[in-house]
Amino acid sequence: MANKAKELPALSVSRLTKPGLHFVGGVAGLALHVNQQGARSWILRAMIGGKRREMGLGAFPDVTLAGARELARIAREKIKEGIDPIEDGKAKRSALLALRASSMTFSEAATAYISVMEAEWTNDKHAKQWLSTLTAYAFPVIGNIYVREIDHTHIVRVLEPIWLTKTETATRLRGRMENILDWTRVRGYRTGENPARWRGHLDMLLPTPGKVQKVEHHPALPFDALGEFMVLLRQQEGMGARALEFAILTAARSGEVRGARWSEIDLDDATWTISAERMKARKEHRVALNEEAVVLLKSMQHSSEFVFPNNKGTQLSDMTLTAVLRRMGRGNITAHGFRSTFRDWCSERTNYPRDVAEMALAHTISDKVEAAYRRGDLFEKRRRLMRDWGKFSSKVLTVASVTSITEKAAA
Repeated sequence: MANKAKELPALSVSRLTKPGLHFVGGVAGLALHVNQQGARSWILRAMIGGKRREMGLGAFPDVTLAGARELARIAREKIKEGIDPIEDGKAKRSALLALRASSMTFSEAATAYISVMEAEWTNDKHAKQWLSTLTAYAFPVIGNIYVREIDHTHIVRVLEPIWLTKTETATRLRGRMENILDWTRVRGYRTGENPARWRGHLDMLLPTPGKVQKVEHHPALPFDALGEFMVLLRQQEGMGARALEFAILTAARSGEVRGARWSEIDLDDATWTISAERMKARKEHRVALNEEAVVLLKSMQHSSEFVFPNNKGTQLSDMTLTAVLRRMGRGNITAHGFRSTFRDWCSERTNYPRDVAEMALAHTISDKVEAAYRRGDLFEKRRRLMRDWGKFSSKVLTVASVTSITEKAAA
């Protein structure tokens, strides 16, 4: 057993500045080490497993004399119990580092997941929408909680305040949290069941969304009013108006139109080929351009690579087409709703098969058997459909006035 040195008071210890090892007493083997540069630190010298070892206890004066003596006493108690305090400390530090490396808060996980997945998303708005809803509703509640600790009570706390009032948003938020937590499980940041799953779990705690609030579709213009609307739209100036006109004539999505490039357009063949990475279904899509769309494209005169650029020559923002509708006093409808207008017209005013209309809209075939047997893209049939759509869009329908027999007799 080491001999105890004379127990020095704190003031005497603070005056020890000579390089070397100074035993301060109070606990056997406790010393203050002063290096050549004058830096001071605590050392405990002890026999561990038959070997003399030196254990660092921290720097002075961050660790006071009293604190060093307490740490030294704890270390010696461990030695008596057969525990190597040096190796024990290393193991605990290693475990802490491993825990930190395998720990991730929900907000960190969400940011990482979005960063990974946005390369797969066809629309830039997806990442913004994900981050927006998570920031508004999830992060204030579970953002700083480690994903391994999140359970169903946390998820319910996020969803309950908006489940009845903002059901559609809450439903999407639940799905997003479920995806993020699934990703963290696969990456090793959590184990067990996903607390955000719906079937057999949250469906027992929250009302069914479909019974809370009816799903609202994109407000659409009745197809009989399209011709009159197009007359007014063509009177509007600006690139946004032309983009909206083109979107209607092609029944394309807003993002596909705003991102359209001249390199995708073949005016001679009246074809617009959109690459797979720009399509929602990740599949190349050919659009048959009707005469009205070709005339519109030929009227465009600028040097940008985009067909419908903004003032800086880059892509229009996602609100540009909406702004056009608002200026026209038609804020009650959406640009996307014109795809519904087209679909309603196909069903009620034409004899074209359903699959021709669906392919014109670049909809994914949900029936796997049907998808397996359908190899072509029905392009020539779609060309005839789009030709008829272009002609219909330029036709202003009028309501015939009827004169009653009584009025005619009176005249």
